[in-house]
Amino acid sequence: MPPATGVEERTSTLRQRFTKTDRADKRSDNIKHEEKNDTNEQHGENVKLEKHTYWLTRIVIIRYLGFIYFVAFLVALHQNKELCGSNGLIPAQKFLKNIEQRTGGKNINTFTQIPSLVWFIDYEKDLDTFLDMTAYGGLILSSFLIIFGGANWFIMLTLWVLYHSIVNVGSTWYGFGWESQLLETGFLAVFLTPMLSMAPVPRDTPTSIIVILGFRWIIFRIMLGAGLIKIRGDQCWRDLTCMNYHYETQPVPNPMSYFMHQEPEFFHKFETLTNHFVELVAPAFIFMPRMFRMIGGSIQILFQVVLIISGNLSFLNWLTILPSLACFDDVSLAWMFSDRRNSVKWKVREIQKKEKAGHIKLNIGNYIRQVFNISLGALIAYLSIPVVQNLMSTRQHMNTSFEPLRIVNTYGAFGSVTKDRTEVIFEGTYDNPADSKARWLEYEFKCKPGNTTRRPCLISPYHYRLDWLMWFAAFQNYQHNPWLVHLGVKLLANDEGTESLIEYNPFHGKDPPRFIRAEHYRYRYTKIGSKDAAKGQWWKRRRIGNYLPPISLDSIKDYMKHMDYEMPRPKKRRKS
Repeated sequence: MPPATGVEERTSTLRQRFTKTDRADKRSDNIKHEEKNDTNEQHGENVKLEKHTYWLTRIVIIRYLGFIYFVAFLVALHQNKELCGSNGLIPAQKFLKNIEQRTGGKNINTFTQIPSLVWFIDYEKDLDTFLDMTAYGGLILSSFLIIFGGANWFIMLTLWVLYHSIVNVGSTWYGFGWESQLLETGFLAVFLTPMLSMAPVPRDTPTSIIVILGFRWIIFRIMLGAGLIKIRGDQCWRDLTCMNYHYETQPVPNPMSYFMHQEPEFFHKFETLTNHFVELVAPAFIFMPRMFRMIGGSIQILFQVVLIISGNLSFLNWLTILPSLACFDDVSLAWMFSDRRNSVKWKVREIQKKEKAGHIKLNIGNYIRQVFNISLGALIAYLSIPVVQNLMSTRQHMNTSFEPLRIVNTYGAFGSVTKDRTEVIFEGTYDNPADSKARWLEYEFKCKPGNTTRRPCLISPYHYRLDWLMWFAAFQNYQHNPWLVHLGVKLLANDEGTESLIEYNPFHGKDPPRFIRAEHYRYRYTKIGSKDAAKGQWWKRRRIGNYLPPISLDSIKDYMKHMDYEMPRPKKRRKS
């Protein structure tokens, strides 16, 4: 027994020595491996990040939001004075006067009903300057976001206030869901950034997970709202025939719409089923674990890309991509950034290493920010109550705001699909309009169908607001759209501002026409390979009837006085 015990003791001692040596070797290998990784990272190689952080996600979202803001303010700069300026088709000062009278003058009620900086100026004198300055200010600040990928509360709040001010002045021209969507997205993005620092990677301000969840909540509501409004709306969404009409009858088709319209019917049914899956099923992926969440985000982005390819829907689809980006963390977006030393990805890795080692300690500012973020989450939850109620209602409204700041809204698109495309075509003449031989010359708009041989335009994410409203006017009448009569009056005077909104004025550089009228036409795509297509026609059209009877500057005076519109002065051609 004693010898055996001695052997066991020696064996045990040897095992302990080998174990300690093995552990030491492993520690040495780990240290060498970490030192090698650190050396590689210092030379700009192999910067590996941790999952479930959103430093790079924040940069991508800020830059992308800057791009959307830039487009929106560019549209405002080029069109707002002509649409809602002091001499626009729907002058904003009339709308503002009505609000002021209803609220008893400029006061807190005026501002809360229509939040806008316009109340701080004399809008009867300085409206056009205000519209230009807000647009220029928005372009400058949004360019900063694109270039630097960082911002602070001041910059983001200023952008949001500027665009809010334009939307609330634009009235009819800004009455669409993507305006509220941009305001909601822009408001939430304010709290994605630090209060003061403009650094893309602010070390003391990690990306708020509550804000990230807020973005996911936006894309969830957008898609679910769109899906539910379709299922509850037009029968064609339930019998899978809506896509037989959509490409031809959407507001502003592009060249791909022509070809996609002529796909086989079974493929249109497949598209409709896919639409239902993306809008009604895939949103659930957004709140699942990481892998499913990234799949859900990818589905939404891919779906929006397809919609961008298939039509000119303003910047709506580009904007809808933005909240989907919150489904991706730093690891999944790392490929978009450089590995070089002191790059943003390198800085994120340094922060992650310090956090892992426990070298980063929270200060009082971090705790205050956490309390603020929780309060923000509670506010969003509270404002979401009527939105959720609307989603569950059988009388669901789409693109509705329940409070004037539009912080949380309800969305939806194409609850019904137009089966026939009709267009309003403006024409002018020097002749007697009662004469059957009168020669009428057509006006061409920037993007809407007119000349049947003109190729559909490709403008997305840019947006022509007049063309969009002309689509709505075509299946209503001019009595519902008094601005359309005003448009005709402007054309009677060869008004320069109005000319900038259209593509072709047959009377440009000549005496203005004596009479203007609008005709109503039904448009259909030509078939690929048909005789009409061989002649270069994208469309074929059939006249339905007269839409707006012939008007002249003399005949329209009483109407203009009744509408409180200023009579334009016709610009005669200069004679040499």
